[in-house]
Amino acid sequence: MAKKNIFTDAFGTPYFLKRIIIFILGIVSYRRFNGFNKLKITGTEHLVDLPDSNVLFVSNHQTYFADVAAMYHAFCAVNNGYLNTIKNPIYLLNPKIDFYYVAAEETMNKGILPKIFKIAGAVTVKRTWRAEGKNVNRMVDMSEVDNIMKALDNGWVATFPQGTTSAFAQGRRGTAKLVKNQRPIVIPIKINGFRRAFDKKGSE
Repeated sequence: MAKKNIFTDAFGTPYFLKRIIIFILGIVSYRRFNGFNKLKITGTEHLVDLPDSNVLFVSNHQTYFADVAAMYHAFCAVNNGYLNTIKNPIYLLNPKIDFYYVAAEETMNKGILPKIFKIAGAVTVKRTWRAEGKNVNRMVDMSEVDNIMKALDNGWVATFPQGTTSAFAQGRRGTAKLVKNQRPIVIPIKINGFRRAFDKKGSE
């Protein structure tokens, strides 16, 4: 495992920049989870003793951005000793900066907000089965797999094997191969109710 750089993340993004972005996005999104809606979190006590790297969170996917934003809130809260609650947003001053999430390259290049979200920790991949609203059939880009492994070597990674916000979509096999090769600690996450509370992009 490569030695961590104390100034930049696995992909060279300065930590000070990530702190600023996570703080701003956290403040902007906070009322969505503890105002308009009430985010209920359970199970974060199991995250306390996890190692700092090679931890893979496997989750279902209901929106483009609210899912990931909620994870940032929960993980930053745990990072500051707050379990199963986000009621004290002071945790945003000391965020979980080595958290990454796997996201479709197509989605993350649409507009300013996705590009800002991308800097916070996105590991982008090209969908092998769909692009620009059309079905495709292309090979997995191994450099993208290497990037996910690099992120795991550096911190925690969340992946969404369904690859879509559609309900009951079939999971993709890439996650199973990643687990077999990298042997991370695998933590399941269940997201429920976001489809009713937010639109597909994660807005009310």
